[in-house]
Amino acid sequence: MTTVETVLGPTEIGTLGRTLMHEHIFSFHSDMGGDYPWADEALYMEAAVEKLRRLKEFGFDTIVDVTAIGLGRNVRRVASVARAAEFNVIAATGIYASCCLPLYFSRHLPAFGPSFIEDFFVREIEDGIGETGIHAGVIKCMTDREGLTPDVKTMLTATARAHLRTGAPITTHTDPFNESGLMQQDLFRREGVDLSSVIIGHCGDSTDLDYLERLLEAGSYIGMDRFGDYHVTSLERRIQTVATLCDRGYASRMVLSHDTNCGGDVDPERSLQEWLFGHIPQVVIPALREAGVSGADIDAMTIEAPREIFRASAQARATTGVRSVAVPQVAD
Repeated sequence: MTTVETVLGPTEIGTLGRTLMHEHIFSFHSDMGGDYPWADEALYMEAAVEKLRRLKEFGFDTIVDVTAIGLGRNVRRVASVARAAEFNVIAATGIYASCCLPLYFSRHLPAFGPSFIEDFFVREIEDGIGETGIHAGVIKCMTDREGLTPDVKTMLTATARAHLRTGAPITTHTDPFNESGLMQQDLFRREGVDLSSVIIGHCGDSTDLDYLERLLEAGSYIGMDRFGDYHVTSLERRIQTVATLCDRGYASRMVLSHDTNCGGDVDPERSLQEWLFGHIPQVVIPALREAGVSGADIDAMTIEAPREIFRASAQARATTGVRSVAVPQVAD
């Protein structure tokens, strides 16, 4: 059987079970943690293990942790949680930046050339993240309200080219209200990416069926995520959008998630009482059933679509002939 890399090593794709495709174990949005520790780390680690164990009790077995560089990624910490919880966690390479590249990357580009970021992503997929031995299983990128700035375009181009070299699926952050998912698809298409390898994220914030169907008809999966965060779009409207798209035959092209975390410098438990792991199995899936979504369609969104994404990736990896490279080091 084909396999996908998790933080604990390769796992057979057929054993992933129910999967949440856009989550975080821990996420940080600043450097504050260095001088202002966020909490007793042991307590947060214990809480994270308990949350994943509860999620497993609800019938989910796998999380794709899309914590990229720029969100405090620490795959050793994530691996410790996954091991204790006996839970599948797939890590991401990529950069979380809505306007300008982090200084590390912008400083390296002039010295090492335009393929530096692409090579960095390939190394994290093929050789592992740092010296951890943990391999990224997806590539994360983002386009937000700023649109395709020069640095964001550079980042997306590197994402596309790293995908073509490794077969790793692409998962994205978007602002659906400027239709940035279409911007991403256009760039990826021009780079030669098969759009069925791309999950356009945060589509659950949108109720614009025309926009969502354009993304789907172009071939991508769409992430109906942020269930539990109802500042932008209510639970009822999100449920109705998913139910309508299922009724139109798109269940196999959608994936569900919360986009929440187990801890970080923005703690969802303190700001949004429903933005927690477990909200989808406890609240969202029953609401979808009540809205007329069949059990087969729920399985398509939570089991079959994730499995197909990683199956296609494994098949692509078998034919890419990857050329990995070392990440160059320069003095600051």
